[in-house]
Amino acid sequence: QVQLVESGGGLVQPGGSLRLSCTASRSIFSIYAMGWYRQIPGKQRELVARISSGSITTYDDSVKGRFTMSTDNAKNTVYLQMNSLKSEDTAVYYCEGQDLAGRYWGQGTQVTVSS
Repeated sequence: QVQLVESGGGLVQPGGSLRLSCTASRSIFSIYAMGWYRQIPGKQRELVARISSGSITTYDDSVKGRFTMSTDNAKNTVYLQMNSLKSEDTAVYYCEGQDLAGRYWGQGTQVTVSS
């Protein structure tokens, strides 16, 4: 089992930036993959970015060049740096972790992009 806690969401104007953080309850070395997903009401949760096998990072086409996912193993934390935010990035963002025992989710953090 692993607990994931997100932080860093909020309200930002179009074109602005936010950095989300997700801290795990144990070393992320032991977690095969970690990712960021987002969801808006009435729609399925969708992949934003994911790191697997320690270094392979996948991004959804809609965020390539604007979002960057990174890890800080010493702090058991993954980040999502979001730049050039658009109104369509508005969603609840969830941190995800997966290991051999299962898949885990954080509680989510709201990101609202609006003027």
